[in-house]
Amino acid sequence: MEELIGYVEPYRRILLVGCNECVTVCAAGGRKEVGLLSSALQTAFMKTGKVLEVKEVTLERQCDPEYVEELVSQIDGVDAVLSMACGCGVQEVARRFKDKPVFPAVNTSFMGASERQGIWVERCQGCGDCLLGITGGVCPIARCSKRLLNGPCGGSTGGKCEINPEIDCAWHLIWEKMKALGMEKNYEQIVPAKDWRTNRDGGPRKIVREDLAL
Repeated sequence: MEELIGYVEPYRRILLVGCNECVTVCAAGGRKEVGLLSSALQTAFMKTGKVLEVKEVTLERQCDPEYVEELVSQIDGVDAVLSMACGCGVQEVARRFKDKPVFPAVNTSFMGASERQGIWVERCQGCGDCLLGITGGVCPIARCSKRLLNGPCGGSTGGKCEINPEIDCAWHLIWEKMKALGMEKNYEQIVPAKDWRTNRDGGPRKIVREDLAL
């Protein structure tokens, strides 16, 4: 809250924008969270004798330009925007409205999957060169702490990672899945050095579907 208050403190009218997609599922930035944050910010300002006017909006998605256009009719009446979307959504809003400061209300951590209620775990790093077809559907890039491509390190013990006993060893999971499938021979295949040019190391990435691009 201190960080968010610091962002909006210089302003008196802000647009607080939520998202109906990922952050709603994570209970981090949907319509309910927009209302809660709006109340918290206004209360914090009232305690200092100031008034903060908050306009609340929840879009379907903030990462798509067509949905962000819905903010056009409301943007002129505010001094700044506080977005509860992921980093992609925050940047899209900032790109569209260049004359307004746009601040993030959440910290985007990773692409994950729901393990159980209230718990999400990293499953993919978007490396652009998927190995799941040869590793039994378990990603060694996202799930191995050392991103090893040909079996576990020497620190793996009892199916757990050496950096944290609560983390499953990815290569143990891969082996168990291959055994279950009767594909143990695949485990012996040497995975060649990975082509990291498709990873983030090559700079910001772009995907173009020629059949869809205008």
